[in-house]
Amino acid sequence: MKVLAHLFFLSCIYGGVQAQVSPRQLPAKRFSETVRIDGLLTDSAWKNAAVLSDLTEFRPKAGDKENPFTKTVAYLMYNDEGIYFGGYCYETTRDSIARELSGRDGFGTNDYIGLILDTYYDQLNGFEYFVTPLNEQWDAKMSPAGSNGNSEDFSWNAVWQSGAVIHDDGWSFEMFIPFSAIRFGKKEVQNWGLNITRRRRKTEEQFSWNPVNPTVSGFLTQEGIWTGISDIKPPLRLQFSPYFSTYANHFPASVPGEKSWTSSINGGMDVKYGISQAITLDMTLIPDFGQVQSDNQVLNLTPFEVRFNENRSFFTEGTELFGNGNLFYSRRVGGTPLKYYSLQNEINANEHVVKNPSETKLINATKLSGRMQNGLGVGFFNAITAPQHAIIEDDLKHQRKIQTNPLTNYNIIVLNQSLKNNSSVSLVNTNVWRNGADYDANVTAALFDFTDKKNTWNAGGKLASSNLPGYLPGGKTLSGYSHNIYFGKKSGRFNFNISQELSDKKYNNNDLGYFTYNNFIDHSLWMGYRWIQPTNWYNNIRINFNGLYTRRLLPSAYRGANFNVNVNGQLKNLWYAGTFFGHEPKGNDFFEPRAEGRVFKGWSSFFIGAWFQTNNAKKYTIYNELFYVTRSLFNSKKFQFDFNQRFRFNDKFSVRHAITIEPQKDNTGFAGFSGNEIIFGRRDRNTIDNQLNLKYNFNSKMGWNVRVRHYWSKVEYAEFFTLLPSGNLGKNDVYNENVNRNVNIFNVDMTYTWQFAPGSFLDINWKNSAFNSNDFIEKNYFKNFSNTMQTDQNNNISLKVIYFLDYITFQKRRNKK
Repeated sequence: MKVLAHLFFLSCIYGGVQAQVSPRQLPAKRFSETVRIDGLLTDSAWKNAAVLSDLTEFRPKAGDKENPFTKTVAYLMYNDEGIYFGGYCYETTRDSIARELSGRDGFGTNDYIGLILDTYYDQLNGFEYFVTPLNEQWDAKMSPAGSNGNSEDFSWNAVWQSGAVIHDDGWSFEMFIPFSAIRFGKKEVQNWGLNITRRRRKTEEQFSWNPVNPTVSGFLTQEGIWTGISDIKPPLRLQFSPYFSTYANHFPASVPGEKSWTSSINGGMDVKYGISQAITLDMTLIPDFGQVQSDNQVLNLTPFEVRFNENRSFFTEGTELFGNGNLFYSRRVGGTPLKYYSLQNEINANEHVVKNPSETKLINATKLSGRMQNGLGVGFFNAITAPQHAIIEDDLKHQRKIQTNPLTNYNIIVLNQSLKNNSSVSLVNTNVWRNGADYDANVTAALFDFTDKKNTWNAGGKLASSNLPGYLPGGKTLSGYSHNIYFGKKSGRFNFNISQELSDKKYNNNDLGYFTYNNFIDHSLWMGYRWIQPTNWYNNIRINFNGLYTRRLLPSAYRGANFNVNVNGQLKNLWYAGTFFGHEPKGNDFFEPRAEGRVFKGWSSFFIGAWFQTNNAKKYTIYNELFYVTRSLFNSKKFQFDFNQRFRFNDKFSVRHAITIEPQKDNTGFAGFSGNEIIFGRRDRNTIDNQLNLKYNFNSKMGWNVRVRHYWSKVEYAEFFTLLPSGNLGKNDVYNENVNRNVNIFNVDMTYTWQFAPGSFLDINWKNSAFNSNDFIEKNYFKNFSNTMQTDQNNNISLKVIYFLDYITFQKRRNKK
């Protein structure tokens, strides 16, 4: 209670939120004239549009008005078809405009202007549309991100038109956003949340039409109002995106009679249908994800699964509702078969594995999502994967199949109710149904997030249960429980958050979520203070404290703790810099032994680091970070050095290079089993992750990208130990297995993209991959690279064409004939 009292006292003294002024209002203006979207604003309709001007700076110097020489004048109007937004961004000279061709949804080093619409005016759900001086688009959905403000989902894409033209004293722009590219309610007369934002990258100034206070949580909570929008009716939202793709793959065949070249031709379709004004149905039929970027694979020495990014557009676009509660890890759908790793347990001594696919085949997937006028958000996701089989062959060449994954149905239902004061409650259910005798999985969670009327205090949590029918012997159900509760202050210069997270030893959401471990109770504290008014040498500074204390739940035992402080900010020369340090007391690791009921009494550690980033608007920019850890066990040392650099030759061509070097000396960890003994080892580990990216954009619709990655990691053991029942280590001079690892991974992803029509793309892709792993340690980096280049490599060349068809547009063209 003393801690809470002190936090409350500090928040009252240092965390006062500036008085909220009434939001600006803009009367809606309807028009009927014809407007050509070319970026020039020469059409007469713009003369009667509502004007947005007198923007206010919110960074780096909050509250200042625009300089008259770099002011912004924008116009907004609508008709029966959609919303028209245009304007002029003044500059002192043409050269003061920051611009770079980066591709769709690529920020680059660009000035930009954006329109933000909160169509339900609930301060929880927004749509953003941005355009750059070179007429490149990006768009996003905005939604709450807990107590830290709002998050933007840039994987969401809509089809809309824009134009931009650069002039000697600035740049002009126009946007047309059809009502099919936005969601809104049924009221005859509506008021929408509204804001516009402009960013000037060479000065890092950002402005908004309705003032934004950086000390207040959220962007949507500080929007203006677009009033009196009347008689708008969404069109029939029916859109098709059929695709055609063809692949040619080469991998040197090592089996006589097996071809090195294989090929395939594929076809399928994505469908988007507006079931109602608010609800949209998305379907993908016979999807093809062969052109997605290669995963950043690593040598994993932890007891937990590596979590990879989702690069498949269907699973990233418009899925913000499904992320509620963190129960959905989309890589589970079409991921590793259930019995992929246990296949060896089902084959005989005279048999070997000929083929064991590492991914399941997705047949189709469906999303249904939207939000009603009353603020109820509805999300439904369903996907079906085909049965997967491994091929087994005996010494007489007789083959048989073993099913590694049955026909599986994945399902998610989300209900999210928006409430007053930027608050909400949610119910989430995930379900995995497997055909046959394999177990099923069902997880349900209730979530709540409440904020007071002044948008200052915040409390919330999650209550979840998991049920796995058929998981236990005899077909019994494994049922578990988990919760997370938090309380904090999220607006003002001083903020904090206190939370507790608990999971019993039976809770498991791994079948459709990302799951590491259960049976724990964690308590955490975050506190932060910020200086946001620029001085002679900085623009802003933030200091944060984080504390974590964690225990095993049953039987109760101390696991560990972590305390760290970090300071970061933006300097006056537009560089960013920061430093951090922390301490971890000695703890008990119940997972590293890889055996139930065992523990490893690890080490205490101290860590420190620092980083800086130069002005990103310059042609050449670098990011450097140095991280150092010292551990008490064997006086272990770990360094990590990150060096990133980018050079822009011109607006079209840029090169980016990033390298991470991570040497570890006398690290300790699990090495293997020897009979009933658990073996640990003292080891040296060196890792280098080297990436090169080249980007050349011919224009705003066409570009070429190359990504090359070489990853090398070696683990060399010096001595071995037996893990004692006490959790300590005892010297083992008998164990002599060679568990050294030397792993090299090489990938090339080269993509040419042409947006030949709105929403329509032609992609040509080349992928090259090589993998080399053995127990011989090669310590020379360049020899590792050379050896990897000499291994068998997989080359894949593909062509994919996606054509966007909108029913309304098709009907208009048909009627004109």
